[in-house]
Amino acid sequence: MWVNPEEVLLANALWITERANPYFILQRRKGHGSRGGGGLAGLLVGTLDVVLDSSARVAPYRILYQTPDSLTYWTIACGGSRREVTEHWEWLEVNLLQTLSIFENENDITTFVKGKVQGIIAEYNKINGVKEDDDTDKFKEAIVKFHKLFGMPEEEKLVNYYSCSYWKGRVPRQGWMYLSINHLCFYSFLLGKEAKLVIRWVDITQLEKTATLLLPDMIKVSTRSSEHFFSVFLNISETFKLMEQLANIAMRQLLDNEGFEQDRSLPKLKKKSPKKVSALKRDLDARAKSERYRALFRLPKDEKLDGHTDCTLWTPFSKRHIVGQMFVSTNYICFTSKEENLCSLIIPLREVTIVEKADSSSVLPSPLSISTKNRMTFLFANLKDRDFLVQRISDFLQQTTMKMYFDKDISGSNSSIEEEADSRATGFVSCSPPQRLRVEADGDRHVNLNGNSAPTATQTLMTMYRRRSPEEFNPKLAKEFLKEQAWKIHFQEYGQGICMYRTQKTRDLVLKGIPESMRGDLWLLFSGAINEMATHPGYYEELVEKSMGQYNLATEEIERDLHRSLPEHPAFQNDIGISALRRVLTAYAFRNPNIGYCQAMNIVTSVLLLYAKEEEAFWLLVALCERMLPDYYNTRVVGALVDQGVFEELAHDYVPQLYDCMQDLGVISTISLSWFLTLFLSVMPFESAVVVVDCFFYEGIKVIFQLALAVLEANVDKLLNCKDDGEAMTVLGKYLDSVSNKDSTLPPIPHLHSLLLDDVEPYPEVDIFALIASSYQKFGSIRADLIEQMRFKQRLKVIQTLEDTTKRNVVRTILTDTAFTIVELEELYALFKAEHLTSCYWGGTSSSIERHDPSLPYLEQYRIDFQQFKSMFALLFPWACGTHTDIMAFRLFRLLDENGDDLINFREFVSGLSTACHGDLTEKLKLLYRMHILPDPAPDQEEPDSAFEATQYFFEDIAPECSHVVKKTIQDNRNYLQIWTQENQTRHKENKELPKLNQGQFIELCKTMYNMFSEDPREQELYHATAAVTSLLLEIGEVGKLFSMQPSEETPSHSSKEAPSKIHEKKPVQPFQYVESEAFSTNLVSSDHSEEIHSDQMEEVKLEDSSPRDNGACSSMLISDDETKDDSSMSSYSVLSAGSHDDDKLQCEDIGDDTILVRSRHKASLPVSTSLDQDWAVTFEQFLASLLTEPALVKYFEKPVSMMARITNAKNARMMGRAFPSTSDYDIATLSG
Repeated sequence: MWVNPEEVLLANALWITERANPYFILQRRKGHGSRGGGGLAGLLVGTLDVVLDSSARVAPYRILYQTPDSLTYWTIACGGSRREVTEHWEWLEVNLLQTLSIFENENDITTFVKGKVQGIIAEYNKINGVKEDDDTDKFKEAIVKFHKLFGMPEEEKLVNYYSCSYWKGRVPRQGWMYLSINHLCFYSFLLGKEAKLVIRWVDITQLEKTATLLLPDMIKVSTRSSEHFFSVFLNISETFKLMEQLANIAMRQLLDNEGFEQDRSLPKLKKKSPKKVSALKRDLDARAKSERYRALFRLPKDEKLDGHTDCTLWTPFSKRHIVGQMFVSTNYICFTSKEENLCSLIIPLREVTIVEKADSSSVLPSPLSISTKNRMTFLFANLKDRDFLVQRISDFLQQTTMKMYFDKDISGSNSSIEEEADSRATGFVSCSPPQRLRVEADGDRHVNLNGNSAPTATQTLMTMYRRRSPEEFNPKLAKEFLKEQAWKIHFQEYGQGICMYRTQKTRDLVLKGIPESMRGDLWLLFSGAINEMATHPGYYEELVEKSMGQYNLATEEIERDLHRSLPEHPAFQNDIGISALRRVLTAYAFRNPNIGYCQAMNIVTSVLLLYAKEEEAFWLLVALCERMLPDYYNTRVVGALVDQGVFEELAHDYVPQLYDCMQDLGVISTISLSWFLTLFLSVMPFESAVVVVDCFFYEGIKVIFQLALAVLEANVDKLLNCKDDGEAMTVLGKYLDSVSNKDSTLPPIPHLHSLLLDDVEPYPEVDIFALIASSYQKFGSIRADLIEQMRFKQRLKVIQTLEDTTKRNVVRTILTDTAFTIVELEELYALFKAEHLTSCYWGGTSSSIERHDPSLPYLEQYRIDFQQFKSMFALLFPWACGTHTDIMAFRLFRLLDENGDDLINFREFVSGLSTACHGDLTEKLKLLYRMHILPDPAPDQEEPDSAFEATQYFFEDIAPECSHVVKKTIQDNRNYLQIWTQENQTRHKENKELPKLNQGQFIELCKTMYNMFSEDPREQELYHATAAVTSLLLEIGEVGKLFSMQPSEETPSHSSKEAPSKIHEKKPVQPFQYVESEAFSTNLVSSDHSEEIHSDQMEEVKLEDSSPRDNGACSSMLISDDETKDDSSMSSYSVLSAGSHDDDKLQCEDIGDDTILVRSRHKASLPVSTSLDQDWAVTFEQFLASLLTEPALVKYFEKPVSMMARITNAKNARMMGRAFPSTSDYDIATLSG
């Protein structure tokens, strides 16, 4: 290919010149194209090319440009094959050589050549639609190497590649690790020894950095069957982070079946950027940063970080500048201090009114002032590129303003300017719709339902069912009042609403418990749910309307659990609370069908409804399920299982004296699920558990881990004395029941768990605030980033364990229905799933959502379309050979696709494969027969005759001239036929249901059988046997047609008395041509005119295939039946076995895709028709009986199939990647030592 001219200093170093002229030189890399690899020099050059990442490894030919008087060379073209580079060379000689001789100045020649080559490249890119990207030429070379070395298609995107050593045995192989979206690959070539490794990310079970005495930095990659070690990285941290990210994408694919979509909206890199990385690497880096940004500030899932910069923030509460970082994204400006928990800030752009640059000074350099609707002003300083930052913020503000006006137009909002000014004048959170902290008296609340068609509660359930103590001056109420006053003072000092300063003092107030009246609003604020609710006005009401009256599996489960949600609370002992809970859960199930509904969601949602309005509870549930507890509530509770593994690791690190005991008892796995899924709501008294929820919404999952460790640590002695898991669970259950909240103003609600326990010796009360304080004191060092690292490690383990469990369940379910062994089924399942995932990688004819339905049983979840089935058919099915394979695959796919959705699941796939490989003779032939019959047979189809009756018809009625062919085998097979008939009496009814095979279907069956044997060692014998079977079936069809036509044959020219005699008459011959124009369409073509033929003109026509044989060998005969019908009548054909008639011989060029049957003479005298004979048909029994007359065919279909050998071949084919045709003659396989 043509390349942008690049200067070369040493033209002849490691290159051999093959052609030359005054201006151009064609060179070949040393060692390439030579026998034996070019000796030692060739091996050394090949090794250097790999180690130094030379492009010559992929393009061993090149063309250099040089002016006669200059020592400078320029590479203008390269090629992977001699043919490719020769084409470029010839083009240069024809089009440029004469032109260059005209120039006098060497600089002009160089400029002209460079311009010409660049013009050719530009024209090629324009014609082929090649888009300009940020990838460097060096990285593009790496992409070409990657695709060529590992046989990957162009859809497989390379992310990055790194130099490293791969430890194969005790010897390290220096080479290159290629990391693509779906694969980890390694290639090394060292002195003739080639090492190549391909691992799919979805197969990795463990990925970790290890260290040894000799190699301090090493990456260990584990799969189910092997372990691989890589070392000597230049930047191991960057490599490992990228590997973690790609493995995470693969696990997400296994979990949600989501393929990777590249983000095309990334800004272009500056040309002067010091380091240019691939566009995909930049995309993944941007994703990782955005993910950390969203988690840190609890922002919506679709928020993308635009950039961040160091700065200082003036804090009015402490009267000083705090050093930290400013983060800017599409809809938010955020700040966090360098010192943890000192200060953080979230400013939604929807709240911003003014962004202005203040005057710089030596005290306050490059300041930036941001004002919000609630009259708060934030002053940032020490911004390095203030002008650019202000421009970016202005652009995002403009987009936000346009979006807000658009949303108002859509929702029909007619808010006046005065209303907007009034909302700015308030000191509360200004959202859409406006939200106000509920610090007013309960009597001021409105208790009603809105008047929309979808009724939703506009007040909290706690308001409706709150029961005050009769004591007017209750000390608990006084303490609650003091809490409220403390929060009001905090709001006055640190701001109020979404833009408040969040400091250590904020956390201290949360840990002391949020007042009952403020709990719902602060949950919204700290969880970030307030942002999603503000940007989606009316969304919840629309969901409620859509979901009303809808029924599915999720709604059935919701109805079942509604009355189990806090049944001890009065709010859920009547229809108002139950209806609100139903609406929220159902709306979320319709919002996120991948989750739908999961047990424990009802308990959490019921608590949310107590303190938040119905719409607010919905958005809190969204934040909980989709951001704060990811994957917790899907069908397999993967997130909870992952955090269970994290908890086990933390227990091992923080309470090692208890870890071994708990592992032996198996308690950790039991307690963690119930504790984490419900945030302790199901195991603690209600008034204590809501304090845990307060902390959770502010701090995240680390609070749950800390609290769980504190509970274990507080019960160490008792747990060590437990003898079984039941005793340990009782100890922990009693302890959690004793956790109390002495500050709660709520009347005591009996906890359901405590009612079930017989407390002979009640536990001493444990104060919830003391327990939380203890957890922070002892386990507060647990960081969120540490939890995320541990989650990644556990996620690999959990998802792969679930996949293995699923595989075992599928195999156990299907084992009794097939003849495969457990090992074979497990391997087949792995191949089937791999084919499904491959379609997710590189596309298919149907979407991944259609192919993967998590709501289905595990056996039916993964499904493949025809393109995927075709590749598996070619690798695994014994009948796959020759050019007819795709047609066979299509017929079988159509047969197995019972519901007609163009997808088949694993059960259907295995049923077809099991029959083809391990079925008995009858089952195999029935499968072959069913592949060729119409999918919807006519209801009045005549019942087929039994096989024995069919053979009797054949033996009695066949013409004497053709009967001698089968007489030799009659006695040998008659007993076998009788035995077969007796054995199949029980299946007689089933066989009777098979429709008859018509003439067109019979042609297809003949084609299939002729092509099945193209690669068999006994090919000739099988061809002869097939010809004989074809003869029998055609004759049987003719005889059966005469019997079916006999009652109705009363025409003027033929009396009913003549009909029986026709059975023994020889039929006139009907010549035809078989033409196939498309993959699955057939036509019978013949002449335009037909003439009536009398019985004395009848003659035999011999049908032969293209394989060499003796003239006296058994062959097939083609005849036709014309019973003085008119021109509109249907013609038929029949094949007779008879002696050789060379004069009337039909030549058959191997019944295949281009078969043409032609008559050598008497063309004008034969009757012709353009349509198939609708009266001609054979039954399955007749087909089976005919085939049983040929021992060669019987042996072929009864031949045992080694399934494991085929599976191994299929796996090896996959390990080598998908090879694509290339014009290159540079074959790396030949270099393997």
